[in-house]
This record gives sequence, structure tokens and C-alpha cells, in this order.
Amino acid sequence: MRELIAFGVVGIVTGAAYAVAASGLVVTYATSGIFNIAHGAIGMLMAFVYWQLRVAWGLPTPIALAAVLLVIAPGFGALVEIGLVRRVRGGAVATTLVVTIGLMVGLIGLVETVWKPEARIFPSFFGTAGFRVAGVFVTWEELITVLAAIGIAAGLRLFLYRTRIGTAMRAVVDNRDLAALNGARPAWIGTLSWALGASLAALAGILIAPTLQLSVLALTLLVVDAYAAAMVGRLRSLPLTFAGAIAIGLAQSYAVGYMPTSGFFGSTPMQGLRLSIPAILLFGALLVLPEDTIEGGRLALRRAAVAPAGLGKSLLGGAVLVLGVAAATSVLSAGNVVRLGTGIGLGLVMLSLLPLTGWGGQVSLCQMTFAGLGAFAMSKLGGGGSPLGLLAAVGLAGVVGGIVALPALRMRGLYLALATMAFATAMDNMVFPAPAIFSYNGSVTIRRPDIFGMHFTGQSSYVIFLAVVFAILSAALLALRRGPFGRVLSAMKDSEAACATLGLSLTTTKLAVFSLSAAIAGLAGALYGGMVSVAGSTDFQMLQSLPILLLAVVGGVATASGALFGGLSLGLLPLVQGLFPSLAGITLLGSGLAGVTLGSNPDGVMVGLFDRLRRATAQIASGGESLERGAGALERGAGALERGAGALERGAGALDRGRGAASPAPLVPES
Repeated sequence: MRELIAFGVVGIVTGAAYAVAASGLVVTYATSGIFNIAHGAIGMLMAFVYWQLRVAWGLPTPIALAAVLLVIAPGFGALVEIGLVRRVRGGAVATTLVVTIGLMVGLIGLVETVWKPEARIFPSFFGTAGFRVAGVFVTWEELITVLAAIGIAAGLRLFLYRTRIGTAMRAVVDNRDLAALNGARPAWIGTLSWALGASLAALAGILIAPTLQLSVLALTLLVVDAYAAAMVGRLRSLPLTFAGAIAIGLAQSYAVGYMPTSGFFGSTPMQGLRLSIPAILLFGALLVLPEDTIEGGRLALRRAAVAPAGLGKSLLGGAVLVLGVAAATSVLSAGNVVRLGTGIGLGLVMLSLLPLTGWGGQVSLCQMTFAGLGAFAMSKLGGGGSPLGLLAAVGLAGVVGGIVALPALRMRGLYLALATMAFATAMDNMVFPAPAIFSYNGSVTIRRPDIFGMHFTGQSSYVIFLAVVFAILSAALLALRRGPFGRVLSAMKDSEAACATLGLSLTTTKLAVFSLSAAIAGLAGALYGGMVSVAGSTDFQMLQSLPILLLAVVGGVATASGALFGGLSLGLLPLVQGLFPSLAGITLLGSGLAGVTLGSNPDGVMVGLFDRLRRATAQIASGGESLERGAGALERGAGALERGAGALERGAGALDRGRGAASPAPLVPES
């Protein structure tokens, strides 16, 4: 009985921390419609700031706590809302998610740059002091966590339903324009909600930090476990959010205490199952709860329109890419050739998002998971460079992608993104760590394929081969986009309701595009594994899928050139780190800054670049026409001047003749 109570206490405390974090998510989403992936990263940053004030600078606990919760965190949240959220409000789900992903990655890089990686002791409020309940020792820190969660849930409920500002917040969610007509100030309300959400994230980070000891990734990913709680509350109801958080905490705690440590498939999947309970509950909540209550009626204020390139331009672009890569490999050093090949391999993974996200509007956060399945298939069946490994990679990833798509067919937008994140998290915990997947030491050797007797053993030849594959896949996908299936994808992105009204089969379309995208990612994983030669489970974790989506959207997720730009950027970022070795997080910081700039260029870098080139070409062409018209005008003016000169000359002659006729006759003296 004592053991049961002990695990219950741990579960309630853990659930309370989830509740605090999830409450902040609910507040920010309910007033802005943007799901803040960086919510945990904000809490992580504020935990480090609190440590700096309390431990490094020696401020008293009340002063440090008040400074973080009442000044620094709210101020930071307000800046995020003013500088980022307002610029992307009403945009596509992929864009809004990527901006917050960029913020998360950037904050991780900022913390790793400012606070060097080292062991830090995070002080609790009352040390190890506490009391006993039914023979179970409970610390004052744990009690504070539970009381804070209860107080926040009750206080926010009263705030939202019993105050004028709270009523205005709820009104802004339903209709911003109508609320403004009734005297509300939507912009100010949005800033207030994000300030409040950042303060709640900071409180969650400070409460859980003594347990995690200022671990950057652990504190950042705390909010992932809170996603399920927020979804139980449908991102609106705080009481349901609190109840869901407590249920998740208890389920995790009792799973640790009573779930078997080994099973039919070994000990690793069972241990991973315990870690994956929040992800599994998140996936289940997404399947059960109605989606329309969240985003069914929200209209996008802006839709990007990128016309697909024709066959001639596709072939020309592919030829330029291959020739450019061949020229680059002949002059680059061996290390930079490897980085170039890694970038093209990652670009192939980003290319898998072209039909799914760029054209179909379906957001996936598990592309590196599919790439990991492709690498696994290549390692098992591609021995000796057999092309069978590539076929197996395409088949395995495509089938798994179709299986994932089956329960997710009714989802879209945010729901779909979170469902794919939950799947990737479960794969990270239960499948990839298994010895049968990436061996007992966590890595496998992946052979390069032999194609028609070409072995590609040299680095330069294999990089050129990757460029050829990228060019062929890009041309094939663009041809698909110009066909009937591509037009259906574009229509589905514009309006699923309109497609269903016209009789289009969205179920078949979603299943097909998910399988196609997963198959491309599987092929990319096999080829990328051949570039790095040795791959492990950590290379294909869910966190690796975030920069994939981030830089693909930054480059232009609806264009093949955007995927190439994103892949090369991600592959060459280690060069930047090499230039600044003392700045540990400069790579992540640079990626994050690239993501948060989407507000000014939501279509991506390459689309903006091509638009500028088209405008410049048009201006040059119009300038040439103007010059031609000017030359004609000058020529006509010269003719007119010549005719005018002739007229003047004739006039002068006539004037001379007139003068001669008008002059008096000379006087002759009389004789």
C-alpha cells in the first residue's frame, strides 16, 4: 500500500508540472490560434535565467523568482507576440508551426551559447525538507508544485470567466473583428496572453528543474508531454487540461512501478513503452476528440501560390545542379565534399515534404523517422551495395507511412502535425533503440548502392550521384504536380470542404501522398546513410525532423529548389560552428534565426529570390523597350529638327525676297 501511495505522489507531482505547462499552452493558443512549439524552450530559458540570478549572482529567492515570473518572462512573451506572432497570424499551419520551431531551436542555441554545457545544481525552495503522508515522504517542493497547479487552474478559470479582460480574450478567439467593434483591443489582448503564457512556462521550468538539473533538452521537451494534457482539454478547457495532466502523470508513474521490464520483444520496447505513454495518449486524444472545435472554422488570410516549373526548366535546373556539384567536388577539400554530400542527402529528405506539405498542405514532423526506416532497410538488405536495399527502403517507409496515414486521415493542420510528432516520439523510444534495428552499439554500417556496375566508392562520385538522384526526383515530382494528382493536391490545400463537395476522394489522396512522401524519405535515408557510412538511432530522432521542416519551409517548401537550399544549409552549418568553436550553440542559433524570419517572407527564400529575379528581368526588358522607344523618338525628333531647319532656311529665303520687293526704287536726278 505504501508503494502504491508513493508512486501516486510522484505521478501527481509530475502531472501538476504538466498541468502548469499545458495551461500556458492553452492560454496562448486560445487567444492567438498559434500552437507554441517553443513553450518548453521558453520555460527552459527562464529556468537558466533564474539560476543565473539565484545561484550565480546570489540574489535572494523571492527577488529572483519575482524578477523572472513577473518581469523577465512576461516581457519576453510580449516581445515574441509583437515581433513574431502578429506577423504570421492567419498564415498556413506549416508557417506558424515553423516560426515557433525556429524560436525553440534558436533558444536552445542561445542557452548553449551563453551558458556553457556543464553540470549545474539547481536549488529547490526548501531543500530536502518535507513531511510524511501515510508513511510516504513528501517534500515541500512537491507540495508547492501541486498547489501551484491547482491555484493556476482555478485562477485562470476565474480570470477568463469572471473578469472583463478574460471575457475579451474569449471573444477574440471567436471573432477578432467583432470583438474589436465591441470595444476590445485584440492586439493588446494577444500580447497579454503571450506574456501570461511565458510566465506560466517559466514557472513550470523552475518547478521541474530541480529534478532534471537544468538539462537543456529535458526541460525543452517537458512541454511535449504536456501536449496530450492540452489536447484532452481541446486547447480550451483548463479543468479538463488539469485532469488530463494528472492522469498522464499517474499513468507514467504507475507504469514505472508496475509495468513489466521485459516482454516478448525484449526489454527495450517495454522500457520505451513507459517513456512513450504521453505520446500514445496524445495520439489517442487526437483520434477521439473532434477537430472542428479547434480549427475547423478558421480561414487562412493568405495563401501562397507557386506555379510549378515546366519540363524544360526542370531539366535545365537539374543539369545545372549536376554540373555545379561536379565542378564543386573538383575544387573543394575532402571534408567539404562530405559536407556537400550530407547537405544533398538531407535535401532529399526535405524533398519528401514537397508533395505532402508544399502542395497538399499536410504537415509532418516525422520525416526523419521514415528516413531512419530507409537506412535500416538498406543496412539489412543492401549488403554489398545491392539495389535491393534501396527498393526495400522505399517499400518499408512507404508502407509504414500508409499505416500512419490510416488513423490520421480525419486529421489536418495542427492535429496532423502533433499526431506525426507522437508517432516519431514512440519510434524513438520503442523501436530505434532496439538492438535488432541499429545493433547493440547503437549504430550500423550502411553500404553505398551499386547501380549498373557503378560502385561510387569515391566521395566525389557519390556526391555527384546524389545530385543526379535529386535532379531526377525533382523533375518527376514537378511532372506529377502538373498532372491531375498534383491539381487535386493543390485543391485539397486550398479547401478540403470544397474538394469533398466536388466529389474528390480526399481519403485516397491523403493516403497516396503520405505513402509517396514516406517512400521518398525512406529512399533519402538509405542514400544519406551511404554518405555518412555509419548511422545510428540518434540520427533519426523526432528532434531531427524539426530542423528538416524548419529549413524546408525557410527555403520554400513548395519548390524543389527550396528543399535543396534547406538541405545545403543544414549540411553546411557545421562550417559555421568551425569558424566559431567557442560558441557551442551558434549552429542552432543560426537555424532558429532563419526560422523566425518567415514572417517577412512566408513563401521561402528561393521563391522570394526567383520573384526578385523575375522583377529584375522584367525591369530590364521594360528598360530595353523604353530605350528602343526613346531611340525612335530621338530619331523622329532629329527628322523633325531637320525638317524645321529646312523650313527655317526656306523662310529666310522668302524673307530675303520680301525685303528685296519692299525696298524703294533709287532716286534718279532730273536732267
